[in-house]
Amino acid sequence: MAGGNMFKIGDFSRVCRISVSALRYYADIGLFEPLSTDSFTGYRYYSLSQLPRLNRILALKDLGLSLTKIKTILDSGDELNVDELWGMLKLRQAELEEELADRQSQLDRVAARLIQIQEEGKMPEQEIVLKQIEKQTVLAYRFTAESADALGAMLQQIYPALFGKGIAMASAPGILYHDPEFNANAIDVEVIYPVTQSDMESVKINETVEMTIRELPETQVASIVHKGDYSGLESCYKAIGHWIESNHYIIAASPRELYLSPAESPDGAITEIQFPVAKA
Repeated sequence: MAGGNMFKIGDFSRVCRISVSALRYYADIGLFEPLSTDSFTGYRYYSLSQLPRLNRILALKDLGLSLTKIKTILDSGDELNVDELWGMLKLRQAELEEELADRQSQLDRVAARLIQIQEEGKMPEQEIVLKQIEKQTVLAYRFTAESADALGAMLQQIYPALFGKGIAMASAPGILYHDPEFNANAIDVEVIYPVTQSDMESVKINETVEMTIRELPETQVASIVHKGDYSGLESCYKAIGHWIESNHYIIAASPRELYLSPAESPDGAITEIQFPVAKA
């Protein structure tokens, strides 16, 4: 009987997890045909020996190639080997993961915007205070970050490295934003790590990052403390902006973020935003 130990199309679709309609269509366009067709009943029979071609069709389809292009590739005689296909799929996997991360970041921003719109006109829960900050000795490293994620990655390198070297922290670490305007794609930022020692000259973090000692001057700041996810910081920046404007101050120097508590701590992330200010 035609078919022998082969699978009928329905059974083959169950085993290979692909619909009968797709198998019929692939056969109609000459992309993936049955191994045998019963001339009397018209039943189509498939064998698992055909899996290598089917796997390549599905893999190339997931890479975004059209069925016509896939047929051209597979019928050209230059059969893709496993290593080539593996490399192409790994590359596509990386691209999709990056796209997914971008989408998640976009979703987080939309959620933050919704909260901002909802809270328009409301007073912030956190109090904004005017305070004097004494001069500080810090280890500092200034660089340009191409994104907020790149900045976060740098902080995750620097702070644990300093802690691992046994360098005591005099107060909360943080960053200074030196950009004269907001720039999300080229952030002129300085990582600061307050220390009690002023006799050290520099500390090497790795082959490319070296922190140097410098002194931050005494300054007057408008300050707000935010408890929670970093996505909520933007509303705090706007709240400080309103306070500065309504109290007739001007921004006098680079704003700071101080990390009073990391996100992984029991209390969650606690961040202080400081804007050096002077009377207008």
